[in-house]
Amino acid sequence: MIKVAALVSGGVDSTVSVHMLKEAGYDPHIFYIKIAMEDEPGFIDCPSDEDIEIATYVANKYGCKFDVVDLQKEYWDRVVSYTIDTVKKGLTPNPDVMCNRLIKFGSFEEKFGHEFDKIATGHYATTTENKGQLYLSTAKDKVKDQTYFLGRITNRQLSKVMFPIGHLPKKDVRRIAGEAKLPSETRKDSQGICFLGKINYSEFIRKYLGDRKGPILELETGKKLGEHLGFWFHTIGQRRGLGLSQGPWFVVKKDTRQNIIYVSKGYDPQAQYGDEVPLSDLHFISGNPFDNLKTGVPIKFKIRHTPEFTKGTLYSTENGDHLIKSSVPIAGIAPGQFGVIYDMDENICLGSGIIAD
Repeated sequence: MIKVAALVSGGVDSTVSVHMLKEAGYDPHIFYIKIAMEDEPGFIDCPSDEDIEIATYVANKYGCKFDVVDLQKEYWDRVVSYTIDTVKKGLTPNPDVMCNRLIKFGSFEEKFGHEFDKIATGHYATTTENKGQLYLSTAKDKVKDQTYFLGRITNRQLSKVMFPIGHLPKKDVRRIAGEAKLPSETRKDSQGICFLGKINYSEFIRKYLGDRKGPILELETGKKLGEHLGFWFHTIGQRRGLGLSQGPWFVVKKDTRQNIIYVSKGYDPQAQYGDEVPLSDLHFISGNPFDNLKTGVPIKFKIRHTPEFTKGTLYSTENGDHLIKSSVPIAGIAPGQFGVIYDMDENICLGSGIIAD
């Protein structure tokens, strides 16, 4: 029988994944990955005790082996350090994307998952095989689809994954949880990032980067509107937390050398929009499917986790990087975040690149 490791967080998606695996005849070994760092600054509270209690219940209900594995050090070394370094450069990190590649399908596989044929998670995603090649593909529930967060995984990692609920809409997952009398049925979906449990993000960043006062300037006029405590607390497209009156104001630019935040006023300020997304370190999950990127190829893409796709053209550049030319102006192009590319049918997630400054 295929040996399956099921990663269970205690939420409805991962616990229903165990139910689906059992229904399909598998006998998964359940793992709860502990990554929250309770002693770190900015930490508020961790639901790990409740999570583990639910995971334990599910394991007992279905007669599965269960282990709690501690990957706190690996998480710190690989994901938290990346986050701090990225913020320090004035860029916008995405710990969720890196957590999937480096922890769930990285460190876990290296330390525990290598003993198993498959690693199952509660992600809303699917896989598709075409002409002997395996591809990451989108979920049936396009609103919940999580391929944006999986756009950095490797082909080897993809070959081991199972997404038991990827073919289900969220409402059916909730229904199944109710019918199976799972304690996770009414739990709210997690709104946090894959990052230290529940934290005060600003307090956490402050601990490692401190405060450094600088001006907030209106982009169009150069007029000083206020002060900030460090460019690293602000991201492109940010609207809240600026402390400015007569808004709304949006962060549209950062000068990291001079520690200046530029904002623009209005519900949809023109300065927020652009039609070019420069990408560095473009990673294709299942190999580059395009013959010639110099002349450009049509794609769909996302620059954040959203149900909507945007049409664009992907080009290679003379310096070896890549560029997406969007068919329409888009807001919030944040350097450091990921541009994730898809086929024109919005079915296959081809890979991702890091949005360059």
